[in-house]
Amino acid sequence: MDALIVIDMQPDFCPGGALAVAGGDDIVAPINAMMDRFGIVVATQDWHPADHSSFADVQGQPPYSQMEMPYGPQVLWPRHCVQGTLGATLHPKLRSDRADLILRKGFRPEIDSYSAFFENDRVTPTGLDGYLRNRGVTDLVLCGLATDFCVAYSAMDAAKAGYRVRVAMNACRAIDLNGSLALACDAMRASGVILEE
Repeated sequence: MDALIVIDMQPDFCPGGALAVAGGDDIVAPINAMMDRFGIVVATQDWHPADHSSFADVQGQPPYSQMEMPYGPQVLWPRHCVQGTLGATLHPKLRSDRADLILRKGFRPEIDSYSAFFENDRVTPTGLDGYLRNRGVTDLVLCGLATDFCVAYSAMDAAKAGYRVRVAMNACRAIDLNGSLALACDAMRASGVILEE
């Protein structure tokens, strides 16, 4: 059984959004077209409280700087995907009615969550693994935003958990912060993730 995992297709990550990824809107149509090929579709949402510790303004630091958190280094992001705002909803053109599960992550104020499987402490689970195993899923295809952060972390965690994992690169877009895209692609390949063009 295979599943499509659609990562963080939200207005705040698309052009005009608070943390816009170049070309973010361009992948909605390819993702929608992929959905009918899968028996199970999961969509994730970044879902931050207004005082989230990963927000640069909460820390009084410039956006995209880094600070050490109890769980390790953390990029400080512009305020984005705040719970209950339009920017945090799923993209209006995404076929969200096809999602069997919508998983919200990053809702704990003290810890960020790039991966759909674990918080950034690498030990606190989101519950996605249990859901997929209960549905008999063995193979995953990931797509969405952004390739070099939430997609990559999710893909590597999925591979570590024993799933066969592919990333549909044509249905992803990257932030590419200081070369982060190349580093993420190398790390995904090293984890056994297949990158499909």
